[in-house]
Amino acid sequence: MLPHDSLRAPNSPSILDELASAMRLRRYSARSIESYRRWVARYIRFHGLRHPAELQAMHIKRFLAYLAEERQVSASTQNQAMAALLFLYREVLQQPMGAPEGITPAKRSQHVPTVLSVPEIQLVLSLLSGAQWLMASLLYGSGLRVGEVIALRVKDISLDRRELIVRAGKGAKDRRSMIPEQLIGPLRQQIAAVERLRARDKAAGHAGVVLPDAFSRKSPQAAWSLAWQWLFPARRLYVEADTRQVRRHHVDASLLQRAVTDAARAANLGRRVTCHTFRHSFATHLLEAGYDIRTVQELLGHKDVSTTMIYTHVLNKGTLGVRSPLDTAMFSQENTGSIRRPGLG
Repeated sequence: MLPHDSLRAPNSPSILDELASAMRLRRYSARSIESYRRWVARYIRFHGLRHPAELQAMHIKRFLAYLAEERQVSASTQNQAMAALLFLYREVLQQPMGAPEGITPAKRSQHVPTVLSVPEIQLVLSLLSGAQWLMASLLYGSGLRVGEVIALRVKDISLDRRELIVRAGKGAKDRRSMIPEQLIGPLRQQIAAVERLRARDKAAGHAGVVLPDAFSRKSPQAAWSLAWQWLFPARRLYVEADTRQVRRHHVDASLLQRAVTDAARAANLGRRVTCHTFRHSFATHLLEAGYDIRTVQELLGHKDVSTTMIYTHVLNKGTLGVRSPLDTAMFSQENTGSIRRPGLG
C-alpha cells in the first residue's frame, strides 16, 4: 500500500493533507478525517494514481460500483465513501458535483438489533478482566459507543454525581449518562492507576497528552494535569509526526473489540456479539424496565426518536406491550383440553 504522502499532484501539497485541513476547519472529528483520507486514497489508487482533479463524476460512479458489486460493502460503507469523495470535490478541489447519475445513497437495511439477556450479559462480562472488563461494563451500564468509551478523560467522570460526560459524540454533541453504582470502586482504582502512569511518563521526560483544538496554547500545563489524562491509556507510547514528541494516546478500539468478540465466542451464545450489542442491550433493558423512550433517546444521544424506536421491536412483551391472542383467557392452559392439536389424534 502506498503511503499517503506519495499521492501528490506536481508542485502541490498532498491532496490528502489538504483534505484533512479542510475537514479540521469544519470541525470534523479525527475519526471522520481519517476515514475520509482512506477513501480518497483508495479512490486515487483505483484510478491508477491519477489526480482527482483529472477525474469526473463517471469515475466516482465506477469506483462506487466496484465497492458495491465486487467488494460487496455495506450500504453505510458505500455512503461514507461517496460522502468523502463529494466533500473532496466540493471543499478541496472547488469542483462541486452532486451524486453521480444513477448513483443514489444506498438504502440501509433495517435490521433488528441483537440484544442479550441480563444473564448473557453477565456471562460475557465474567469472561473479561481488567480494563477490558471495565470498558465493556461501561458499554452496557452507560450505553456508550466503543469510540466514546476509549476517548473518555478523567475529567469526564464524576464519581460523586455518578455520571459521566461524552464529549463530542456522534454528531459532535456532548451528552451525559449514568455511572452504575457497582463501577464506582473500579473507576476509582482505574483513575489511581492513570495517575501513577502519568507520573512515570512525566519523570521519563515524555510529552503530556494531546489537548483538543488550541487549548494546548491557552493552557500548556493542562497536558500533564490528571483531569486531562485518558481514562484508558494505551500501553505503548507513540511519536507525534509533526513535533516528534513522545506521547501516550488512549487505548485502541480494536483491543476492546477483540476482547468482547473472544469472550462472546467462549460464552457459546450462538449469535454474533460485538461491542455495540452492549449498547443495544442497554437501551432495550431500560425500555423493559419502564423508562420512557425520550429518556432512553437522550441517554443514547440519538438525534431523532425514530432511531430509538427500533428497540421497541425487541422488547420481551413485544411492540407496545401487545399480548398474543394465544395467551388470552380463552386459550389458557386449563381450557386447552378440548383443542385439537396436530398429530395428537
